[in-house]
Amino acid sequence: MSNIPSGMNKGLTSYGDQGFSLFLRKAFIKGAGYTNEALERPVIGITNTGSGYNPCHGNMPQLLEAVKRGVMLAGGLPVDFPTISIHESFSAPTSMFLRNLMSMETEELLLAQPMDAVVLIGGCDKTVPAQLMGAASAGLPAIQLITGSMLTGSHRGERVGACTDCRRYWGKYRANEIDAVEVEDVNDQLVASVGTCSVMGTASTMACIAEALGMTVPGGASPPAVTADRMRVAEETGRQAVRIAKEGLTIDKILTEKSLENAMRVLLAIGGSTNGIIHLTAIAGRMGFDIDLDALDRMGRQTPVLLDLKPSGQHYMEDFHHAGGMATLLRELKPLLHLDALTVSGKTLGEEIEAAGPGFAQGVVKSAAQPIYPQGGIAVLRGNLAPGGAIIKQSAADARLMEHEGRAVVFENIEDLVTRIDRDDLDVTADDILVLKNIGPKGAPGMPEAGYIPIPQKLARAGVKDMIRISDGRMSGTAFGTIVLHVTPESAVGGPLAYVQSGDRIRLSVANRALTLLVSEEALNERAINNPVVTPTADRGYRKLFLDTVMQADKGVDFDFLRAVENRGKTPK
Repeated sequence: MSNIPSGMNKGLTSYGDQGFSLFLRKAFIKGAGYTNEALERPVIGITNTGSGYNPCHGNMPQLLEAVKRGVMLAGGLPVDFPTISIHESFSAPTSMFLRNLMSMETEELLLAQPMDAVVLIGGCDKTVPAQLMGAASAGLPAIQLITGSMLTGSHRGERVGACTDCRRYWGKYRANEIDAVEVEDVNDQLVASVGTCSVMGTASTMACIAEALGMTVPGGASPPAVTADRMRVAEETGRQAVRIAKEGLTIDKILTEKSLENAMRVLLAIGGSTNGIIHLTAIAGRMGFDIDLDALDRMGRQTPVLLDLKPSGQHYMEDFHHAGGMATLLRELKPLLHLDALTVSGKTLGEEIEAAGPGFAQGVVKSAAQPIYPQGGIAVLRGNLAPGGAIIKQSAADARLMEHEGRAVVFENIEDLVTRIDRDDLDVTADDILVLKNIGPKGAPGMPEAGYIPIPQKLARAGVKDMIRISDGRMSGTAFGTIVLHVTPESAVGGPLAYVQSGDRIRLSVANRALTLLVSEEALNERAINNPVVTPTADRGYRKLFLDTVMQADKGVDFDFLRAVENRGKTPK
């Protein structure tokens, strides 16, 4: 018989009398109508991230009901509790600013409240990484439940879904290709139900990554939010939560070097969001691993994009689900995966792939012989403009611009961009390179998704659809274009990007993985002396904590004090 406290005996409040602490706890919980028999069961905590500000989590009541049903069928006691809920479009200055806060709250509530395992329910972009980060630090048995994607809508006979089509139609509106009436009409159809974006944006990327990590039940990534399949996944998640609680299958047995590498393979093969790199880096850091960006790039050269989903392809998440979901993709990737990585089911990834069966004919997941794109969706760039690295989503870029030299048109910050980007007197041509500074982790703060710099209106009206854009910020996974992101170090801490001036020449070579500012080192040093950077600070509150401790993109934009104490080396090998 184990002497380790479990259930209601875990983490007793300190009153100097353990017996009284348990007596008092049981007295209060019985006020909710619980019996002694119920309180003797394994306690399964369930994070309730429902919020009126988060339509991506609009199915939370149904998910909670299904998870609780699964927990009780397996002999556990479900207890849901609220946490922060973050929605991309309802978070100022940006949702990324709050990701670390949500991870801290998740970690502390997992440690403070009695539970033998936890079900983490997340969906919208930053919630899943925040939960995985917090759970990794807390160390409990944990299992992820994805809220699921929205359904697609229809606009004048054309199938549409958020949010790649949001950007496409807004681009048409800016270019005067559609009028105000039509843009308002399509606005009603882009989000046809609750749930996360229906394309391979950050939410869908993190759903696929969570399953690749072994943190969801098999098939947990793809069912849409409002389907019976999603509810069945939720019930099974509750069942499995009880099992991992009884077995003591803690998260460190799942989030390993091998599972992290599997997740990186999947990120590359699905043409996933560039944000996935930052989130995986932060999750790995909580387990003591550093992501080796150069090794990731080498992995990308041998990992083709196989998933035909927007923005790299044509389909939507519900199509991926109908095509067999992650099992279909993982079956194609088998030669490149660590099949012995353990999953929350208690089986290895290889065993789960075999259990899914031989597959069937479908057109959404391509074979390695006929990929959507011959290399991984993301490439890592280096050079004197990004000594710490930068990335480009090559699978969603214009092939004509992948090898290009142009004149820089510089915007000092978001305010400068908003003020000048659509002015008729802006000195810009389609061959130029748009550069946006001060939108990195400290610069904005929070590294907003402003890296998807809009095409200047006068060029958009002339028919220009893409041009090279460079920043130290992020972009939405639903976005497309020849866009260089995550330039490290950022301009706000004195990275080379801070000293780029309009008129400078910049050369991009994706083939050579190079991003080069064609300005001498002496000239850059002189600019730094004449215009020294003042790193942003704050007087108080969470903003002060953020600015004082946040790390750069290559460290996952996590807080330095939240990383694992022990460094376990680099991954992938």
